[in-house]
Amino acid sequence: MIVEKTATGFSAFSAEYPVYTTAATITELIDNSFQAANLYFSKSKIRIHPSNLNFEFDLKQFFKYYRVINANFLAEQIGMNPTLLSQYVSGYKKPSEAQTKRIFTGINKIGRELSDIKLFLK
Repeated sequence: MIVEKTATGFSAFSAEYPVYTTAATITELIDNSFQAANLYFSKSKIRIHPSNLNFEFDLKQFFKYYRVINANFLAEQIGMNPTLLSQYVSGYKKPSEAQTKRIFTGINKIGRELSDIKLFLK
């Protein structure tokens, strides 16, 4: 599923099958994509599992939406040249599958770290 940012959230579509959906959040989009794929394949009695769906994100749109993620900080965290990551984010260069995985692994790590933070008010 190819994921794009829209004015109201996100859209996802398959390049191989007429499967598409929209949602306000990424989590909702993943759930909707799973349901849409199962609906499309229901007549053929093929059951889609979450592991059967792959999502391709456009880095430029991802970083535009999640402006809170600092590309320089991320580059430092994943051991990538900040200029190279900037070129990926701007759309000037397209990362390889391995580089994309590296970037999103770093984003997921930062997300887990942030979700583990316990804040206390005095």
